[in-house]
Amino acid sequence: MERLPWIAENGRYTKRFAFFIGRKCRTMTVTDVAKEQRMDWHSVKELDKQYMTEQLKRAGNPAPRIIGIDEVAIRKGHVYRIIVSDLERRRPIWFGGVDRSEESLDMFYNWLKPKKTGKIRLVVMDMWRAFESSTKKNASKAAILYDKFHVLRHLQVALDTVRKQEYARLNGSDRKFIKGQKYTLLSRRENLTNDGRKNLAKLLKINKRLNTAYMLKESFGQLWDYDAEGWAKKFFENWKKSLKWQKLKPYEDFCKLIERHWDGIAAYSKPEDKVSLGYVEGLNTKIRVIQRRAYGFRDEDYFRLKILTSTLEAI
Repeated sequence: MERLPWIAENGRYTKRFAFFIGRKCRTMTVTDVAKEQRMDWHSVKELDKQYMTEQLKRAGNPAPRIIGIDEVAIRKGHVYRIIVSDLERRRPIWFGGVDRSEESLDMFYNWLKPKKTGKIRLVVMDMWRAFESSTKKNASKAAILYDKFHVLRHLQVALDTVRKQEYARLNGSDRKFIKGQKYTLLSRRENLTNDGRKNLAKLLKINKRLNTAYMLKESFGQLWDYDAEGWAKKFFENWKKSLKWQKLKPYEDFCKLIERHWDGIAAYSKPEDKVSLGYVEGLNTKIRVIQRRAYGFRDEDYFRLKILTSTLEAI
């Protein structure tokens, strides 16, 4: 039987209409599009999948030189998949694996093939041993850079541990200034409301230990401002010295973590490794939006297509 090129895979619709539906689904839920177009929910979803498949086809086969590796929880119970992005083209190129293990990341490198893998010069990741082991095994020529935002997240955990310790140490009315202030303490100051800033100022004025921990957390981001590893190292050593006599055990543990992973953190100070580290965080925000909209989430292939086309131009 002859297949007409302008007919969609669902023979009841043209490709033009399938693409119309796909563009709608970029900003609307499948349910809303189905209601608006008076169509069956499953038909809308299938047309959207055809649209996204065509988007990937037109985007071409990836040949990345700088990649970012991250994981996403696809449902409760620590069920993860790995996402790999081309950081130069600013697009996700692979979604897969069965967890966040070394073997799962091996699947990406096997998919990319040795020739293209050998051309990767920089890999940005969090401080997860499985990702590092797979990368060193499959892309041995690539430098490894630990993602700034993942590093700072460890520092936020340390600050929150100090907050919990202070809450447990204090009694009565002294506790009220700490209770319910986790978001206030961990957020960037510029992201706080006027009330949030007032609460933060009051908290830091009353509790000297939290004030010290907060100021140290705020200053640590300067580490990524240096263009030479020597200056970055000097900053870190001075920052570590400022912990002396402060009795901030969570921060001391954080320093040990940094020292164990120093090479992958200091790599950012090299001019050739100055890549935009905000893209992965932006992609994570897009993924959370996709999950909230419940884009056929139980269909993992549909979720994969949504992620891989999330930064592509509409067609």
